[in-house]
Formats: sequence, structure tokens, C-alpha cells
Amino acid sequence: MKRIRTRFAPSPTGYMHIGNLRTALYAYLFAKSQGGDFILRIEDTDRARYVADAVDFIERTLAAAKIIPDEGPHHGGAFAPYVQSERMDIYKHYAEELVANGHAYYEETEQGVAIRQKMPTVGETTFYDVLHGNITIANSELEDQVLLKSDGMPTYNFANVVDDHLMEVSHIIRGTEFITSTPKHVLLYEFFGWELPTFIHLAPVMGKAEDGTISKLSKRHGATSFNDLIEAGYLPEAITNYVALLGWSPKNSCQEIFSMDELIDAFSLDGLSKSPAVFDYAKLDWMSGEYFKAMTDTAFAEVADKYLAAFDEPRKIFLASLLKTRVAKLSDISNMIAFLKTPPPFDVDLFTNKRNKVTPQKSAEILQPAIKILEQVDSWTLETLDKKISAFVAESGLKVGSVMWPLRIALSMQKVTPGGTTEILYLLGKETSLERLNAALGRLSA
Repeated sequence: MKRIRTRFAPSPTGYMHIGNLRTALYAYLFAKSQGGDFILRIEDTDRARYVADAVDFIERTLAAAKIIPDEGPHHGGAFAPYVQSERMDIYKHYAEELVANGHAYYEETEQGVAIRQKMPTVGETTFYDVLHGNITIANSELEDQVLLKSDGMPTYNFANVVDDHLMEVSHIIRGTEFITSTPKHVLLYEFFGWELPTFIHLAPVMGKAEDGTISKLSKRHGATSFNDLIEAGYLPEAITNYVALLGWSPKNSCQEIFSMDELIDAFSLDGLSKSPAVFDYAKLDWMSGEYFKAMTDTAFAEVADKYLAAFDEPRKIFLASLLKTRVAKLSDISNMIAFLKTPPPFDVDLFTNKRNKVTPQKSAEILQPAIKILEQVDSWTLETLDKKISAFVAESGLKVGSVMWPLRIALSMQKVTPGGTTEILYLLGKETSLERLNAALGRLSA
């Protein structure tokens, strides 16, 4: 049986779009699921659009997504080099072979001599696609395409065919935008007498606008690259997991959370859909949240360190335990804990709570004795604070909510906080807590 070999062949013209990441992921998953090889090849023949650091960025992105090539520019392999601009002599040899066999011809241009493919003018070219079945295009619709430009650079449509054959690629997984070019590729395989690979053209990833309209995923829909999503605070493994389900689903399973090994075990081509997939940020938020919930407090504190750096280690770990079940992405943390770092503006209306029968006047009456009790607390721990507040509630004869509400508002000026009153007291520390409580009491009593 022929060894399964797939490739991801990006052009270094920018950062990695979600659609590109999905192509790489599916090629990787299929190869690994079949015990085969996954190749990274850089198609950099379009020098006008070349971005200097794009190759490094592509490799860093793949590494972060846990998509590890078996062969590539920095991974070695029997078919090196894996950068097209380093394979110029190879393309020249095969282009001249086509000329010699009558399937291509030289063309004079203002810049010099180019080589153009000679297309048949009659008949049809048919190829089979795993998702779309047989696709047929009349040869009369195919223009003679340039294979080798006058500067010696090959075109994409030529170089990728030569490289896929020489690198023994068995399955080509790419977007549907390449379907119209594939007949030209098929003819090249036929002209050389080479065996055709298996083609799988993936439906596009779409985005949904605020007005409900669906169009190809773009910046207007939000973050559209792996790096954008990382910068927004999603975990790399959550992004990879979500992208895997954009056009593929496991057979006979409702599982949605997958490790990379589980994706490899479950992946098969018959799970791919030929219908476009819509990128759903709400679904990504849910999936990302599930990853955070499954983390230990210490692990979450580590990935969220830049947001929690202002706290000492015990409070950092404790805050992580409160936040990890509440956030969809790490960037959510900033707003959630802003009140801990900077006291929000005083708002007397927040002290009114009809459910707990609390008013600004009642709040002042509760805060005054509560502050006196807290001033006497020497050991500012969660356990001690909980005991002191519980004892105060019992002695006051009030409901828990009636006591906790004015304390929470005085400390945070927020109706919703990560953690309750005791937790906020602990996180703020004794000095800051008393400063805020006294400041609120002064405003309420004025």
C-alpha cells in the first residue's frame, strides 16, 4: 500500500488565516491517522508579495497549534530543499522537458523568454475529488498558462505539481478556490506520465455579520488568524480543537472536546463536509471556557500571569480558582478584576437592593459596625474573615444578603464580581479593604 503523505504549502505573504490553519490541521490529522508523513513546504515564488518574517511566523504558529511537520525547511527530509525559491534548477529542467515533448513552448516577452503550457483545444479533463465527486471542465476553457516566467521563477500552478510529485505527496488537501486550477494540474501530471494524487478540496470557512449575513470569513467578522485569537486570550489547544470541527465531525460520536491525540485517532476523510462552515465565536467561547475549567488553579494562574501579576502568589492562585470557571478568553480577566486594582467611581444608587431590602441609609447602618469588627481582625485569611462575617450576620439578626450587599458594593462598586464579599476582602487585603469601606461609609453618611 502506498504510504500516505500530505503537505501544507503556504505562501509567505502574511499571517495564517483560520482557513489556512484548518487546511494544515486536516492534512496533518489525515497523515498521522494513517501512519503517514506531513510535509511543510514554503511556496515563495511570488516575490512581490513576500513578507520577510512570514516563514518564521508560519512555523511558530504550527508549533503553537501542535501541528508538527515530519519534513520541512527546518525539519529536514529526503526531498529537501522545502522552499521553492531554492529549487529553481528543478523547475527549469521539467519545464524544458515539456517543451521537448511538445506540451509547452517558449514565449518572448519584454522581460525575456518564458515557457508556457500548451493546452489541448478539444476534449475534456476530468478529475475525482473526495468531497465533490467527478469534476469535468472542457479543455477549450483552459488558457495556455505560464509555467516558467522570464526571470526563471515558476508559477504556482507549475511548481506545486512538480514538487507534489517529487515529494511523493499522495493526498492534496486544499481549499475549493483551487478547483478551477486543478484541470491544468491534472494535464501536467498526464503530460509527464505521473500518477495523480488524491484531491480533497475543502469548503470555505464563513463568517456571520451582525445583520445575519454570511460571507467568507474576514476581518469584519472579528479575529480571523490564529495569532489574533491567541492575542485575544484563547488557548492554542482550544483554537485547534475548535478549528478541527469547522467542516469535520467524528463518526458515531457527539464528542466535542479533543486532545490532539484524540483528533488523530478519530479523524477520517468521510467525516469532512462539503458545505461551508460558519465560524461561531460563541461556540469558540464555550469550548475555550471548557478548557479553562479543566485546568488546575496553578496552571490557569500561569497562563493568565500577565493579568494577575499584581497579586502575591497565594492570592494569584486563589483568584485563578475564581476566574477559571468564568472566562471564555484570558482578555476577559482585565475587566473582571479591574475593581481590585483601581476603585471604581462611587455610585450611591448601587446600594439600593429591593430584594434584600437594602437602601443607602440601611447600608451605612450595616457598614459602621462591620468596619469595627474587621478592624480587629489580625489574621486576614479567608477562614478568619468568613468566621467574623458569619458571626456578624448572626448577631445582627439580618439576612445574609442584607449584610453582604452593602459590603460588596462598598468594596467593588459592582453588582457582579468574581467571588463574594469574603473573597473580595481577602484579595484586597486589610488596608485597602478598610480604606474602601470607610470611604463608602463617609459618602453614605454625608
